[in-house]
Amino acid sequence: MQRIVPLILTVLVALGVLSSSLFVVDQRQFAVVYALGEIKRVIDQPGLHFKLPPPFQNVQYFDKRILTIDTADIDRFITSEKLNIQIDTFVKWRIVDPRTFVRSVQGSELIAADRISRSLRDALNNEIAKRTVADVISGQRDQITDSVRAKVNDDAKQVGVEVVDVRLKRVDFAPEVQERVFDRMQSERKRVANERRATGSAESEKIRADADRQREVILAEAYRDAQAVKGEGDAKAASIYGSAFGQNPEFAEFYRSLEAYRATFRNRSDVMVLDPSSEFFKHFKGAGAPSRSK
Repeated sequence: MQRIVPLILTVLVALGVLSSSLFVVDQRQFAVVYALGEIKRVIDQPGLHFKLPPPFQNVQYFDKRILTIDTADIDRFITSEKLNIQIDTFVKWRIVDPRTFVRSVQGSELIAADRISRSLRDALNNEIAKRTVADVISGQRDQITDSVRAKVNDDAKQVGVEVVDVRLKRVDFAPEVQERVFDRMQSERKRVANERRATGSAESEKIRADADRQREVILAEAYRDAQAVKGEGDAKAASIYGSAFGQNPEFAEFYRSLEAYRATFRNRSDVMVLDPSSEFFKHFKGAGAPSRSK
């Protein structure tokens, strides 16, 4: 028993030393091995690795994955039009050089995020000061984000990180200028609407005048054609009448007299004062003679 107990203790100590000397690196992590506070090596391959037991060496892990800076704070910037706007952003970044990361920001993600945020504000301020609100909102938004990302990424390399992406989530006017800008936009829209109404009214009058002119031309041409057709009809009718009346002049004279009687005595209220021996009643006389002879 006296020999077994020391052996067991030796085995346990050996197992403890061995377990403290082995460590596992996940595929989502970097492992930095320190020896008395100095970086000895950086491991970026996953698997089981060996180190000296504490206090000779220890290990610190850093995330390989893409991290996000998305705070609730909204920064203010001034455009080239001297208008205050509020911009909400987010940044995607990751650690690419653990040695530099540890030496620059003591391996703190919070310190690194703070430096990236300050660099982002400076880059945005420089880019937005050169542009109008319309450019920031839509016209050159992609150009702004590309330029800002490149500038922030250059600064981030100094702390061993890479900026993957920068996005403007929201762009708003500052509350004190919002109403003034909206009033200006409303006035501009009213001016454009009035111009378009005036242009539409002018075009409407032009179209209406052209339609009236075409209508008058069509009516005049129709009247001319109608008169020509009517004249041809009257001429043809006169020719037919003349040919028919020429075959029996007495009948023609009698027919014209009947037409005259019909036109004269169209209404019962029509009154004419004539001499009974007038030529107008010639056919009445002729019509009555046979009656008396009978």
